[in-house]
Amino acid sequence: MKRRRTPDRSPTAVARFIAFRHLASRHNRGFISLITVIAIVGVTLGVASLIITLSILDGFERTIRENVVSFTAHMELFAFQNQVLPEYESTRRTVMERYPEVVEMAPYLAREGMIRSASSIDGVLIKGVDPTNDISAARKRLVLGTYDLKETDQGIQHIILGRRLADKLHAEVGGRVLLYSLGGASLTLSQSRVLQAQVVGIYETGMADYDGSVAYVNLQTAQRLFQVGRTVSGFDMLVADTDSLESLARRIPEDLGYPYYARTMYEMYRNLFTWIDLQKKPVPIILGLIIIVATFNIVGTLLMMVMEKSRQIGTLRTLGIERKVLSRIFLNQGALIGITGTLLGNLLALIICWL
Repeated sequence: MKRRRTPDRSPTAVARFIAFRHLASRHNRGFISLITVIAIVGVTLGVASLIITLSILDGFERTIRENVVSFTAHMELFAFQNQVLPEYESTRRTVMERYPEVVEMAPYLAREGMIRSASSIDGVLIKGVDPTNDISAARKRLVLGTYDLKETDQGIQHIILGRRLADKLHAEVGGRVLLYSLGGASLTLSQSRVLQAQVVGIYETGMADYDGSVAYVNLQTAQRLFQVGRTVSGFDMLVADTDSLESLARRIPEDLGYPYYARTMYEMYRNLFTWIDLQKKPVPIILGLIIIVATFNIVGTLLMMVMEKSRQIGTLRTLGIERKVLSRIFLNQGALIGITGTLLGNLLALIICWL
């Protein structure tokens, strides 16, 4: 024969039971019920607004970080005073063998020049990349055309432009442009070298300054245009863990020696990441204000409940309920309001973020 389970009659269980009955009672539809609903709604909105704000800031930082990485990589390895680096293949092998943290290492040659279309002319940073080992925006952020930077046997080579630059030049996929490489200290067209190129693709990173100033060509094409032989300006590098960037930026140049120098994406775009960090500083203040408002909201609700339930409190005291148990009743009511509001706030924030 089964023994009946004895209900828990401890003071804590009694306080929890009475608190739940006060909040869930069907007869409790007066002013206090409305205040309880308002308190729960207040906590819900506070929690939801905090989660949504933090989600927006985190998503904004992640988007900016991805955009920066798409055209600058995690780290750049180059030479002092814009010198060119010979024997870059051996340098790449050395770094990849000694530093397993480095995932990708793509050589590039970057020089300033001019670009001209049939209707406009503008300054541009011409960046030569190796199509077989390219981690730049030309491959990752292509929105029109195809990624085809292979050298051609004809005199017309291939080029990929940023959307903003293409709009300024009124250039479209399939159109042709002229690239001018300026030489000498006078920076005049008398010492320039000219290359005719066909636009095969257009990329877009969302960074207007970058989309309007950088054009990609084949690495060997850039080497011939600038007449620098088999040399490069530096390397774009991706690492497995961005937390190790500062350490790698110090160790790799020390290992390779002069004239190698490294910069992380945080150093190249210090103002941008400083601005993002600055936006995060008010978050603890906002969190504190939301907690304070929610606390006063719950405390005010409990005070009105105590005033409204004065007759029931007198009855419970007559029945022998201690003061500690009465205090626990209303503390449990506050906890239920806080937990319900928090859960609803999380659910509301999840739905809004998903939408």
